[in-house]
Order: sequence, then C-alpha cells, then structure tokens
Amino acid sequence: MIPTAAVLALSAILFSIGLVGAMVRRTAVMVFLSVELMLNAANLLLVAFARAWGDLVAQSAVFIVMTLAAAEVAIGLAIIIAIFRKRVSTNVDDLAELRG
Repeated sequence: MIPTAAVLALSAILFSIGLVGAMVRRTAVMVFLSVELMLNAANLLLVAFARAWGDLVAQSAVFIVMTLAAAEVAIGLAIIIAIFRKRVSTNVDDLAELRG
C-alpha cells in the first residue's frame, strides 16, 4: 500500500516539472506536452484523494479531465500543425505576431 503522502509528493513534482517546462520551453509542442503533464499530475492527485477518502466522485472527475485532455490534444495538435504549415516554425515567440 503506497501512502497518500508519497502520491501527493509525486503529483507535486510532476506538476512542478510541467510548470517549469511550460514557462521555459519555446516550441509550442513542448509547451503543449508540459500542460498535458500538469493535467496528469492533477489526475493523479484526484485519484489519490479518492482512494484515501473512499469516495468515487473524484475518480469520475478524473474521467472528465481525461476526456478534456484528449479533446485538447486533438484540437491543439491540429492548430500546431496548421501554424507549422503556414510559418514553418512552432517557436512561441514567433507566434506573438498572430495576436490581432
């Protein structure tokens, strides 16, 4: 049996890595992957609390977050591919010109 504190620490570490990756990386794909890592850390946290409290509501919220993450992957990668075809770069600094 893994203690809840260990799972919370792992979730915090994963979220921190994702946050640093989203702030430091310059390519849109790496920023996108960092956001996905943060979502997975939140899912791990929800599952840990659901197991600790014996409540299944948080585990059903995990399925909702996973569905949103899958939709984000589909739409986000499509946008990144479309931008790459137009600009031949996924550098986030170059994409600042797209603001209206």
